[in-house]
Amino acid sequence: MILKRSSEIDIMAEAAVINRRALEAVARAVAPGVTTAELDAIAEDMIRSQGGTPAFLGYNGFPASLCTSINHVVVHGIPDNTKLRSGDIISVDIGTFYKGYAADMAHTFAVGEVPKRTKDLLTATEQSLYAGIAHMHVGRKMGDVSAAIQEVVEAAGFWVVREFVGHGIGTSFHESPEVPNYGHAKRGAKLRSGLVLAVEPMVTMRKTSVEILDDGWTAPTQDGSLAAHFEHTIAITNDGPRILSAEDQAPLTSPEVLRDPTPYMFAGGAYGS
Repeated sequence: MILKRSSEIDIMAEAAVINRRALEAVARAVAPGVTTAELDAIAEDMIRSQGGTPAFLGYNGFPASLCTSINHVVVHGIPDNTKLRSGDIISVDIGTFYKGYAADMAHTFAVGEVPKRTKDLLTATEQSLYAGIAHMHVGRKMGDVSAAIQEVVEAAGFWVVREFVGHGIGTSFHESPEVPNYGHAKRGAKLRSGLVLAVEPMVTMRKTSVEILDDGWTAPTQDGSLAAHFEHTIAITNDGPRILSAEDQAPLTSPEVLRDPTPYMFAGGAYGS
């Protein structure tokens, strides 16, 4: 584990604010007829206008500032001239570097009206993220976070993606340790103050596997199942988990705080643009 000083976490919080504002700008633009390339340009302009650098652009050769994953694409969709259509869902993953530190965030949006079961998928995925965060207290185990996420997803009748996991984050965009979205409580590494994690449940409508297309990035479900993806950057502190990418960054003093996670949810909402 790479632990951060409080001063480093404060810089990461600044990066997260920039990242969040860029995602909010994208959220306002999500609508039928808009291309994913147009969303990408909005994100890059907003990040740079606030002094940040898009973390994804050029990362291992990735060609854009956003990952835009539509419908059955789980993660790493590449922005292009594809137009959004009413009834689509789109997962937008965004990262920013600022003063040498990174922040990461993702949200799945509905484009216009979608079926109830699709709304349920988005709701369960987002709720699972906050269920995991509720266990991110000093002395807990990584498995507590993973098991809480899995429990919410499976109780709703959906499937947790196994092929991708969350990660540590700091001066590098991906650091140890990995954060699985499935597992067993009371197992794994002990959580320590100063650890900053990008927790990101990825969930599909049905049990399936994930493929990688020939572009080396785009990761669709094998059977065409819809997929959702939500993510926050969270610092573990002695006072509780601090959601750096939430509007309210105050540490959460107890797991009970997140029984109603509404104050910490992204303002774009789970169900529409």
